[in-house]
Amino acid sequence: MTKIVYYVASSIDGFIAGINEDVSGFIYDGQGVEKYLEDLKSYQTVIMGRSTYEFGYKFGAQAGQPSPAYPHMKHYIFSNRLELQNQSQQVEVKKMDIEQIRLIKKESPTDIYLCGGGKFAGWLLENKQIDALKIKLNPIIMGNGIKLFENLTTTYQLQLTQCQTYENGLQIISYTIIYP
Repeated sequence: MTKIVYYVASSIDGFIAGINEDVSGFIYDGQGVEKYLEDLKSYQTVIMGRSTYEFGYKFGAQAGQPSPAYPHMKHYIFSNRLELQNQSQQVEVKKMDIEQIRLIKKESPTDIYLCGGGKFAGWLLENKQIDALKIKLNPIIMGNGIKLFENLTTTYQLQLTQCQTYENGLQIISYTIIYP
């Protein structure tokens, strides 16, 4: 079965965005970002929550269309409220149902890129659906904002599988999640 990989930028203090969804302090160029973009080419499926999908509108994404950052991927947007008009065949809105996640895992031709966000990732982790975590750890402290994982009730252990440091202080750290 394919794996869900949460591959996400984070601050040192565990935020994927700052106050008012500010991501301006993250690193957007250099070898670490090139590595991330190269890695994305191996995924054919992306899952995300509604807020993450709509966040893409700030960067040129259009409602009902695949994200310009991942045009080659089949998009599954998880929301109990989102309704899209003029929806591309590459975009499907799914209800927050763990069985839908399991079905996508079963049918995806590649591992699945979990784009975010914190609430959706927390829900997936609590339901033991995230298999790997790849953090693009940025040398910044945000202090507040959107957490890497929201609403957790359990502690999870991670096993380090790889760590790469790049010229501008960015690190890509890979873990396997060990479920209790």
